[in-house]
Amino acid sequence: MPPYSLNLLEYARSHNYPGDEDQGNPKYKKKYISQNMAEETKPNSTPTEAAPKAAKPAKKPKPPKLEDKPFEEFIQQHFTPTLQKSLADEGIQDMELKFVKEAIPVVGVKSDEQFWQIVGNWQNGKRQFNLYFLDESISGKKGFSYVTDGKQPSTLESFMIDEKRVTLDLLVLYTIQRLNGQKWLTGN
Repeated sequence: MPPYSLNLLEYARSHNYPGDEDQGNPKYKKKYISQNMAEETKPNSTPTEAAPKAAKPAKKPKPPKLEDKPFEEFIQQHFTPTLQKSLADEGIQDMELKFVKEAIPVVGVKSDEQFWQIVGNWQNGKRQFNLYFLDESISGKKGFSYVTDGKQPSTLESFMIDEKRVTLDLLVLYTIQRLNGQKWLTGN
């Protein structure tokens, strides 16, 4: 016998295989049977016996995100109505929102170039804000101005400059926050 060979019974006992003395032990039988059943249910790795895999059903295409829609469609169909509803929830019932392409009406800005903007008026024109989209994109450069009593705005502020990913909810939230910063929505 070669030096590396073992007695088969000693090998079986050392690896918990059932030997003559274990066959009467019900706990051992249960453990051994459950181990063997698990091994029998494992798929064979031989390529000739492998069953062909069933074709996976095609994934349903995800609808495009609101923010990926064309700019004008997003503003007119989603942003403006959502902003109108949010302002109504804040107590402003007479808000008039317009989506127009005009020159920036801020004092000192001399440009014939026109930009898309949301113009919001309420209290019979006593309060107005403009939200400018300078790049015709919700993720591009944006500006904000406000005015009271029908005067011309004197300051053009940057708007949402730190946001990498602009969503409908963020755009509405920042607009509401900015108007609230003027104490136009709630008192001190």
